[in-house]
Amino acid sequence: MTAAPRTATRVVLVLCWLALLALAGLWLGRSLHMEEDLRRFLPTPRTPAQVLLVDELGEGPGSRLLLLAISGATPQALAARSQALRAALAEQPAIAVVANGDDGGLDAVPAHLRPYRYLLSATLDTQPLDAAYLHAELQQRLQDLGSPAADLVEPLLPSDPTLETLRLAEAWQPADAPQQRHGVWFDRAGERALLMVQTHAAGFDGAAQGGAISTIEAAFAAGAQPADTARLEISGPGAFAVAIRARTEAEMRWIGTADTIGLLLLLALAYRRWSTPLLGALPLASGGLAGLGAVALLFDGVHGITVAFGFTLIGVAQDYPIHFFSHLRPGMAPRASVRALWPTLATGVAATCIAYATFLLSGVEGLQQLAVLTMVGLAVAAGSTRWLLPSLVTPARHDPAHSPRLARLWRMAERLPRPRAALAVVALLAAGVAAFSPGPFWENDLSRLTPVPTADLERDARLRAELGAPDVRYLVTVAGADADAALQASERLLPVLQRLRRDGVLDGFDLAARYLPAAATQRARQARLPDDVSLRHALQAALADTPFRDDVFAPFLDDVAAARALPPLGPDDLAGTPLELAVGGLLLRAPDQATALVSLSGLHDPQALEAALAPHGAQLLDLKQASESLVAQWRSRLLGALALAALLLAGVVWLALRARQRVLRVLVPMALATVLIVAVLRACGVELNLFHLVSLILAAGLGLDYALFFEHAGDDRDAQLRTLHAVIVCSLTTLLVFSLLALSSIPVLRAIGSTVAMGVAFNFVLALLVARAPAVERAA
Repeated sequence: MTAAPRTATRVVLVLCWLALLALAGLWLGRSLHMEEDLRRFLPTPRTPAQVLLVDELGEGPGSRLLLLAISGATPQALAARSQALRAALAEQPAIAVVANGDDGGLDAVPAHLRPYRYLLSATLDTQPLDAAYLHAELQQRLQDLGSPAADLVEPLLPSDPTLETLRLAEAWQPADAPQQRHGVWFDRAGERALLMVQTHAAGFDGAAQGGAISTIEAAFAAGAQPADTARLEISGPGAFAVAIRARTEAEMRWIGTADTIGLLLLLALAYRRWSTPLLGALPLASGGLAGLGAVALLFDGVHGITVAFGFTLIGVAQDYPIHFFSHLRPGMAPRASVRALWPTLATGVAATCIAYATFLLSGVEGLQQLAVLTMVGLAVAAGSTRWLLPSLVTPARHDPAHSPRLARLWRMAERLPRPRAALAVVALLAAGVAAFSPGPFWENDLSRLTPVPTADLERDARLRAELGAPDVRYLVTVAGADADAALQASERLLPVLQRLRRDGVLDGFDLAARYLPAAATQRARQARLPDDVSLRHALQAALADTPFRDDVFAPFLDDVAAARALPPLGPDDLAGTPLELAVGGLLLRAPDQATALVSLSGLHDPQALEAALAPHGAQLLDLKQASESLVAQWRSRLLGALALAALLLAGVVWLALRARQRVLRVLVPMALATVLIVAVLRACGVELNLFHLVSLILAAGLGLDYALFFEHAGDDRDAQLRTLHAVIVCSLTTLLVFSLLALSSIPVLRAIGSTVAMGVAFNFVLALLVARAPAVERAA
């Protein structure tokens, strides 16, 4: 009669727990802000090159650039598709700039900037606006009006008889633009029409980049005609980010599905209760949601890497209910069972949390988020296992200690040697392999971690070369007290850069002063504009032998009069125009300083460029070197955190066990497993990266738990068998998860999976060899 109410009570408690989890999930869904800015996982930049690298990774023009190629049809058809695509994309809010070489005409220069044309163009630097110049230009306009260009020229003629607007538009073309055929850009072979698209969204915003790419693909598809064979290729950082995201999500789906099925089968086989997987998932889900909630409360947003890797780390928490289930036995209440386990469980939780707490000192926000999520998640999962889960579990019907298979396995383990000197030899050999294996020890090249296929990277490099897109490795910088001073300094580099281009040191360059001259330059050109009376006389003289009426050019006189009174154009005046992005990407402004950038294409001799620029106060920055130094800086901080974590972890274990032999039996397997993992990776030619290091911490945390529970079992045979059952189930479930990750084609996931999978195997074997109670203690 009493079983039914207890069963009903348990059902109500489970439903209440699930309801709380659902409410927490709803709250997180509304309040959690997900972000994808990789800069969250980079340390604070210290050098100018590192600062620029971080800016470029996040919001630089290079990260917003998409390269498009249309192929598979005749050149005329490709040109038509290019023009149609450009026209369609120009109306899309996600697209900031689209260029295909067909950028002439009134649309090239925003209407409110046209009065500035003589201040922005270099014409007046060498040519006065006098009667002779105006006469020659008007004669040329007569020829233009009789040519196919008449439709373009005629609207401009009354306000701009010298076509300065078109000259300005031509000057604003990419510095090393590809060839034109049928009015648009083509590659050298004439087989692909080329376009460049710059998105409003930052390069790190994968969702927005995906939306922009979908917009481009939809616009291209909408322009297709029956029997159209044209194909569209899209490349660039945004396209790579979207492809990586889709690939990662696809792999995580099949890995997650396989993990779920495998875990359910393992738990069902281990415990033969349908309720065990459900009840075991409750602490894990509670820990995950609690960890996410803590990050949401303490930080502005939660990075996607934090969520993905954090839940992998919280996977350690799945061991807590497994240990509890394996130690249940008939005749002992679940609460009593978990109470006996709690000191060992709490020691493992405290040690692991302390290890991750050191990330709070790393100075890297992404690692700090990871620390908070993991610490809170593990603590809540352990607390749920200790105080909530026992109320939901019925007393055990079977005792793992009575399993004949486990007994035979334990007797086999007892016959294994208890190595001491052998462990020292293995440790020395492993350390030697790790230290002296050929090849670099550390991986500093971030590009090696990308899952983008080599063929796609090579195609991107070819498209960049065809389009004259800037080099993503080198940048020239010149600083000034403010934006105008930086523009002036960069203008002084123009003769040097032009000479170097003629000498073949580089193929092309681009700088903000090409679009926006310094204020002094604009004022000098403004001073060369003739006054109203002089200009009228010059215009009348120029019109003397032409069919044009003098009253037609009143808008031209008004524009020049307006230009004489205009204040110099500054960066803030470009807001809302395509020039805002072009100038903003090449002119970095801070409260106390501004830096003008010079992007380069086809740099063949960095040393010659650096030597030529040095006398002018300019600096050549190698962003590849900057990225490697940033990685080294991050690694140094992480290694420091790991060293501190090791000391704290040893201190926690000492406080819990308070006996030298017991402490060594717990710590030695974990330490030796770490050395063995590194040795195997280095013997296989793997260069260690940051994800290997973080994975080593996770593997160490797992090993610590295995050793603690084997040590906890002491010399009691039944306790040893229950611990063996628990550790086998824990290690198999963890090995399943991370072995599947090790099969991933994505380098980061593969690094995590292979490192932790090896750690599970090494830690299980070494804990069984070292941490189990010695035979003499059992005999006692």
